[in-house]
Amino acid sequence: MRTRVLVVYSVFLLIQFWRGEAETFSVDGKVLILDESNFDSAIASFDHILVDFYAPWCGHCKRLSPELDAAAPVLAALKEPIVIAKVDADKHTGLAKKHDVDAYPTILLFNHGVPTEYRGPRKADLLVRYLKKFAASDVSILDSDSAVNTFVEEAGPFFPIFIGFGLNNSVIENFGIKYKKNAWFSVAKDFSEDLMVLYDFDKIPALVSLNQQYNERNTFYGPFEEEFLEDFVRQNLIPLVVPVSPETLKLVKADGRKIVLTIVEDEDEERSKELIKLLKAAASANRDLIFGYLGVNQLEEFAEKFDIDTKLPKMVIWDKSDEYLTVVDSESIEGEDQGTQISKFLEGYREGRIVKKSFSGPSLMRFIRRSFDIRMVYIVVFVVAVLMLIQSFSKGGDEYQSVPNQVQTDHASSSVSEVESKEYKPGDKED
Repeated sequence: MRTRVLVVYSVFLLIQFWRGEAETFSVDGKVLILDESNFDSAIASFDHILVDFYAPWCGHCKRLSPELDAAAPVLAALKEPIVIAKVDADKHTGLAKKHDVDAYPTILLFNHGVPTEYRGPRKADLLVRYLKKFAASDVSILDSDSAVNTFVEEAGPFFPIFIGFGLNNSVIENFGIKYKKNAWFSVAKDFSEDLMVLYDFDKIPALVSLNQQYNERNTFYGPFEEEFLEDFVRQNLIPLVVPVSPETLKLVKADGRKIVLTIVEDEDEERSKELIKLLKAAASANRDLIFGYLGVNQLEEFAEKFDIDTKLPKMVIWDKSDEYLTVVDSESIEGEDQGTQISKFLEGYREGRIVKKSFSGPSLMRFIRRSFDIRMVYIVVFVVAVLMLIQSFSKGGDEYQSVPNQVQTDHASSSVSEVESKEYKPGDKED
């Protein structure tokens, strides 16, 4: 009986000790240093905490560190604070492994204990503007013209903005919760006709979407039923023509629509920018599809999956799987009248004149070009040719040639395999 009491008392003391540890955390604007002993209690102590998993030798980590130090006091001063913390993942490998950290820096944002990878800007001022979204209300209530303008200005360009003019906040409250990670939501209760002109709507109620990064605006006048509202919200989370990147791929994949993907050589070229304008016109008339573009120079490894040996630019239909569709006689849209070629491509897709293809790997020559300097290829070819020439001469002078036995051959092969296996393994950490 006495032993049981001691055990219970010990457990009680441990619980009290743990609580005491958790209570030592404070929102004082300083970056927290976490390890195995305090990580879980820190995550449990704050609604929003940004954790930087870094390595002391990592150059990117060293550049990020002062930005986090500068952002920490600003984020701590928010009405709903966001805390910044760091973990030396090179030292605390158990924590890194637990949270699938395989590169440095890896930044995770924990909202109410649930982690998501942070892929936003890393400069202190932009990082603050980006993270404010996660600590904001699900739906902000705006009661004047100035409140609306301030809300739009402070929201910044990183997320689409939805403003309900003359709407009850309960109408869009569910979307504010569901899409909190992807957009700002607000309701304007009091506003002037001047504001109606500024945001380009002529009657109420109206739901206006703004995407400041892509200079896009759309207005929805109803019906204000959940199904139709969600279609409008979902379509405007993504710009009319979205540049494909690791960040936008996540958003695109979460959308149920297929993507009309246009692959160009370089998305920064002037002719590519002109093509994007034509794609925007097509996207406005085909809202059941997502339109995107991808530059080979920007994301070659991903572009190669769509067989870019075809003349560029080319168009495909992709359902976000390992297969895609091409349209017969419309795969390449190279030429002068690209607007007509885009229309012809979409018409062929609608009519079912399609061919299904699977993702392809890089061609041998493209792999060689990407993996080696071309001068090195020439040197290798020259050396091999010289060795073959020497061998042919030596054969004429030698009466007997030694041939390796099977044991020697097997031993040599296994040695090569062993060396290759030690060179690099997927998952090795890179800066």
